Amino acid sequence: MNFLCLLLCWALFPSGEGGDGVKTVSADATEEVAPSKYTNPVIKVAAPDPTAIRVADGTYYLYATEDIRNVPIFKSRDMVEWEKVGTAFTDATRPDFLPDNKDNYDNIHAAIWAPEIRRIKDKYVLFYSLAQWDNHWVSTVGYAVSDSPEGPFEVRGKVFDSREVNVRNSIDSYFYEEDGKYYMLWGSFYGLYLMEVNVSDDLVITPKLETKKQIAGNAYEGVNLWKRDGYYYLFASIGSCCQWAGSTYTTVVARSKELAGPYVNKKGEKMLDNQHEIVVHGDKRFAGTGHNSILQEDDEKNTWMIYHAYEMEQLDVQRQVLLDRILWDKDGWPYVKDLVPSYGADRPVIKGVRK
Repeated sequence: MNFLCLLLCWALFPSGEGGDGVKTVSADATEEVAPSKYTNPVIKVAAPDPTAIRVADGTYYLYATEDIRNVPIFKSRDMVEWEKVGTAFTDATRPDFLPDNKDNYDNIHAAIWAPEIRRIKDKYVLFYSLAQWDNHWVSTVGYAVSDSPEGPFEVRGKVFDSREVNVRNSIDSYFYEEDGKYYMLWGSFYGLYLMEVNVSDDLVITPKLETKKQIAGNAYEGVNLWKRDGYYYLFASIGSCCQWAGSTYTTVVARSKELAGPYVNKKGEKMLDNQHEIVVHGDKRFAGTGHNSILQEDDEKNTWMIYHAYEMEQLDVQRQVLLDRILWDKDGWPYVKDLVPSYGADRPVIKGVRK
């Protein structure tokens, strides 16, 4: 997620539509949409770089970059109708750069973006990015912990910063767990990387630096992973995220039989060489379709992608949240129907409240 965009967004639209009266209804009141259908956007305020989780009672929670200050939290029963329920932090509890970050020579306070939510060891762990525009060595992946998906979240500090892992622009993290091991994927236009991390019982998270490996080239950010039928699917975003109608952000994917790669496209060309397949791109209604959350499943195990885009007729609202079903072709490749955001699509299948 480009930090310049944050500066532009805050300068032009500082409020972030962050009041208690946030309107998040998915369908325009002037348009007829069948009850079994929905229309994008599903969150009609600025909530870029969404991350989502479904908790035990079936509720979905979504967190986003702080265009709404202190990281907004939304919840939904169906991934279509969303309600803002608070923020992860307050002005008093929000994280900042650690005092020992010598690259922060201008002593600029940190912005928080590209959050990533997980449930780890019976706690809700919110990872986030901190960085400084035009100084890519001041980039940090931090985390905070809560007993509830609605917070409050307690800041625990950093997992690593750019200097420690020797990767410029170390942001846009993604946490993955498999076979009792924990991994961090991250990066923004200086390569995507994979590294194992240690997670203690009291949730002290530290990097295993000797395991760091580059898995994709320098065309990508907003990394995301999904495992299906023996393949690891590496989703990412390419292009410009934050140029309003001129945004070229596009969601792409490559896959591998091994977590560490190599990730390849349909022709076998490597993501390390910036090769991939398109999942969804912009059209006449939306620009900048990218930075998706981890895929979500409905009650029939259909897969859904939550991501952001600019609505051409509502550019002043900034990047809103879209929802689309991920389809899988006969060879197992994921895509959104027609490769563009949907309108009037079938809703996710939700069978009722879980006990």
